Amino acid sequence: MAENKSGFSDGKRSDNDNRKSQTSEAPKKRAPVTPPSPTLGQRWNAVQLSKATVLWICVAVIAGTLLAGFTWGGWVTGGSAQRAATTMANDAVVNRLSSICVAQFQQDPAKVEKLAEMMAASSYQRGNYVKEQGWATMPGDEQSDTKVATECAKVLAQLE
Repeated sequence: MAENKSGFSDGKRSDNDNRKSQTSEAPKKRAPVTPPSPTLGQRWNAVQLSKATVLWICVAVIAGTLLAGFTWGGWVTGGSAQRAATTMANDAVVNRLSSICVAQFQQDPAKVEKLAEMMAASSYQRGNYVKEQGWATMPGDEQSDTKVATECAKVLAQLE
């Protein structure tokens, strides 16, 4: 029988014995340990942008904001706003003056016959008919406005 080395016995060891085993079992191979993948916050903190990159990002954000604002945001330039305001003001004046035109039509003693004549004319000639009758000439003016006459003809056509 072989001699026992000091500290080793032939008996079975307990589960918590840390001493090297006398048996010649092959050591178990462990899977290689891979470091955990960095989190999004760690990757964000690791990014170091150059000044040129930051500048181009700022330019892209400004361009995107302008594109979105003028396309979908309802932004307009000063010139476009001025043109829209002028158009709206002119339309409001024409609407108000067309009501004066209708009032002048109402004062005409032969209004029923003249309305029938106007309705017999084609739709694009009705404005000229109102202009010829003088209903679209505003008090104090020498000539009538074509837009007022056309709008007045539309209102008079609805009276029938």
